Amino acid sequence: MDLNRFTGFVRRCADDYHMLLPGDRVAVGVSGGKDSMALLAALRHLRRYHPSRFELEAVTIDMGFPGMEFGPVGAWCEANEVPYTIIRTDIREIVFDARGEENPCSLCSKMRRGALNDAIKARGCNKLALGHHFDDAVETFLMNLLFTGQIGCFKPSTYMSRADVTQIRPMLYLGEGTIASFVRGEGLPLVPTTCPEDKESKREEIKTLIKRLGADYPDLKDKVFGAMQRLPLDGWGKDPV
Repeated sequence: MDLNRFTGFVRRCADDYHMLLPGDRVAVGVSGGKDSMALLAALRHLRRYHPSRFELEAVTIDMGFPGMEFGPVGAWCEANEVPYTIIRTDIREIVFDARGEENPCSLCSKMRRGALNDAIKARGCNKLALGHHFDDAVETFLMNLLFTGQIGCFKPSTYMSRADVTQIRPMLYLGEGTIASFVRGEGLPLVPTTCPEDKESKREEIKTLIKRLGADYPDLKDKVFGAMQRLPLDGWGKDPV
């Protein structure tokens, strides 16, 4: 999928859920993975012609995992005129060494999100764009259902009152495979994670389950995602403002 078509899906999602408004200063939370880099590239392209004329920059929370070098991301941002900030933290040390968490992902996520919110507020941004996509939404819905007995998922757009930041997820109409293909085609720089919990989480269990069920029910993910919109889950309705 080329840049124009990919960005078209991002725009449709952003417009359906009123994510981009005049005066917005949007920060993309860039982890160095394929999802956040794809989102950054698409929003960089979209800002050229979107009627909101939103401003854009990128922020990385360096959690202190060894071997993760964000220089290539910085070089891409400089070449594409996107302001880029790296915030150094000791999140890895706190979660894995000081706390010794058995299930570190939840605490790590909360600390990373808090650091992101603080960073973008300091930069004068009011929107935080996150790289969650179609597959993430389906997986999160099933994780809530199977592990907690609740029907729910993150919202496409969420105002965080304590942080005074609105989180937006403009890639919800794009699947993981499409994103990976787009990143390869665009030659976007990636920073492989060195987190020891990567590929070992509850989310990976759900990915495996979906893959197994998908062999018999190939439209499973489409039906789950469609049900979330049709019900709709809180925040998933596409009513006009």
